[in-house]
Amino acid sequence: MRTLTATCCLVCALAAGCAMAPLGPKDGELAVPADYRSWPKFLSAVQRPDARQVREIYMNPAAAAATASAGFGSGTVFVMENYAALETTDGKLATDANGKLIKAELLRIFVMGKGTGWGQAVPESLRNGNWVYASYLADARSKGPEDLSTCRACHLPLANKDFVPRYDEHFSAARR
Repeated sequence: MRTLTATCCLVCALAAGCAMAPLGPKDGELAVPADYRSWPKFLSAVQRPDARQVREIYMNPAAAAATASAGFGSGTVFVMENYAALETTDGKLATDANGKLIKAELLRIFVMGKGTGWGQAVPESLRNGNWVYASYLADARSKGPEDLSTCRACHLPLANKDFVPRYDEHFSAARR
């Protein structure tokens, strides 16, 4: 009888421990999807002269199916490529005939994913709903040196936009 009781206690303890464990990946654990460049663009050639960058943001099919009223569902993944803006020989930012910054070398790749229960291990003061983040160098394999709490802090004020910058810009373009 003691063995049965001990076994039941062990099973209950394991079940309780599993139920308390965070679901899904944590920050830094999302991989760069191999096929992300075949996905639709969320936004293209995002101009960031303040950061001396041009950004390309891809969204997986789950994100592409989202609506402004419902937000982005579980399974959504964004991949953002950060390119240095081309500089002229005098250090100014080079622009094309339309006045847009010109992309130079790829600097970093960021991944942002959403899943049920994700991100719950993050302190509440930095929690962005069910989103998690990862940072990579240009090779898409080496982890980036970025502190992902910086990503979280930037996205935090956007709770009413599902923590996604340029939410309105994307959905207004999608209606056209």
